[in-house]
Amino acid sequence: MAKKTVATLKKADAKVFVKVIRMLKNERTGGYMFQEQIMPAEDAEKALAGKK
Repeated sequence: MAKKTVATLKKADAKVFVKVIRMLKNERTGGYMFQEQIMPAEDAEKALAGKK
């Protein structure tokens, strides 16, 4: 299934997409979880700039 995702993201006329993986800490348990999103490259810069 990952091959299909990569193949669809590499179209010549498509926008440049990136996969953003963020590590979030659960306040209640103290454990970490990962959140994955596929978004346009220009939106990824904005999304990660606000998160520290």
